[in-house]
Amino acid sequence: MHNLAALPHTVKDACFRLGKVPESEREESQATFHNLFLHIHSVRVHLRSLSPTLTFGLGLMATSSFVLTVITGVLLMVYYKPSTDLAYQSIKDIHFTVSTGRFIRNIHRWAAQVMVLVVLLHMARVFFTASYKKPREFNWLVGLGLLVFTLALSFTGYLLPWDQLAYWAITIGSNIANSPRELTDAIGITKWLDPGGFQKRLLLGANFVGQDALIRFYVLHVFVLPVALVGLLGVHFWRIRKDGGLAKPEDPMGGLAEWGGERRPVFQPLATKTYGLMALVKGKRPTVNRGPENTVMSWPHLFWAELSVFMVTVATTLVLAFYSDAPLKELANPAIPENPAKAPWYFLGIQELVSYSAFTGGLLIPLVVVLGLGLIPFLDRRPGGEGEWFGTPREKPVFWQSVLFSVAVTVGMVAFTVNFGWLRNWFPSIHQLWIIAINPGSLLVLIFAAWSLWVLRRRDSVRLAAVALFTCFLVGFTLLTYFATVHRGPNWHFYWWPTQWPLH
Repeated sequence: MHNLAALPHTVKDACFRLGKVPESEREESQATFHNLFLHIHSVRVHLRSLSPTLTFGLGLMATSSFVLTVITGVLLMVYYKPSTDLAYQSIKDIHFTVSTGRFIRNIHRWAAQVMVLVVLLHMARVFFTASYKKPREFNWLVGLGLLVFTLALSFTGYLLPWDQLAYWAITIGSNIANSPRELTDAIGITKWLDPGGFQKRLLLGANFVGQDALIRFYVLHVFVLPVALVGLLGVHFWRIRKDGGLAKPEDPMGGLAEWGGERRPVFQPLATKTYGLMALVKGKRPTVNRGPENTVMSWPHLFWAELSVFMVTVATTLVLAFYSDAPLKELANPAIPENPAKAPWYFLGIQELVSYSAFTGGLLIPLVVVLGLGLIPFLDRRPGGEGEWFGTPREKPVFWQSVLFSVAVTVGMVAFTVNFGWLRNWFPSIHQLWIIAINPGSLLVLIFAAWSLWVLRRRDSVRLAAVALFTCFLVGFTLLTYFATVHRGPNWHFYWWPTQWPLH
């Protein structure tokens, strides 16, 4: 009976090894060691890493949104039926019949949207704080993979409601996958080599969006991509830990260092200090020469900061879900296309380029951008500026110059094509190869690359050239997304406002 009475305490002690709230730094470190979720952190964290304006908590916001999508996604799976005959009705049941079903679906949808947006902002933050530099090159590549998986995860979920919006958005996506055929048709080799057709059949399981496509997208969305993303996320967190935490400028050895508007003491290492570990290894490592100055215990300081970001993300998602319903249009009808048929908002910038050339805008340019992003840390090898927004004095002027330049070029290019058309309008019988090679999308890329090379030659800095190119692509992508969202109407014509769309 005594053991039974003590059961709550013994179970609690078995689950939580410390058994009480830590009261000393030693116990706080033990709390970190003995907890699976806290163990990904180092015992102590630098005060710079806790500064809200360094990261804005974007990485944790993305992770929090992913957790929300997983939890709500599992609940939705209880009622969802992955069949072209039943999927739409099951979504309507969730939306109108199941208790709290509409709210859970709204949370799932908004958490996914927030996740996509925050991941994009997180990548921009890492770039503009130069947090990809040595030894974080590999983690930059892992983050790039996470960006691709996040977009794929959101895109595969787009088809599941099986309504008009989903059906025709996926039709656009599958046509982009098929776009290499634009090139192979132009040079007359499609019957021997058809990578576009292969990609489309691999994606849809057929030549059209149907039951096979719905099953493939469902399996990818609920199992393959989440598992892959969790694995890559684990590697991402592990590398942050092994690379010494968040990037930050190196403190000078000894004396005082000024940051955050204050002068703070810095540890003075001993020149002869070494360490040994159970006769297995010995030597002098950087961690030996680092003191505890300007660091605090991860428990509870970092834990509370992360919990705050998580709560803000959840609260924001709940508010959005409460006031805005996830869209659900009419049942998918392959005979009546949506006009305009638009891709998800994060692909609308690409769809704007696809309207000029599917192969160049849909595959070639995105592939060039991803490869360019992957090469950045391996081309920018000069140290300096890590862990600070625009860490070197010359970066901010180049950033603003690039913003103005890319706005002028992108708006000018769109305005020109809207008012004067492009090659096909001027020369109706022109060969398709010219359309593929010379279009507004490819010209934008070349102009941005030329701007970056000019900055490199003038400033003699790979980092500044990378800032110029990254800024141009970021601004160009944002503007093209805006034009495709607001100003493109039926038949992809340009309208100043949706109220000007023709009535049917």
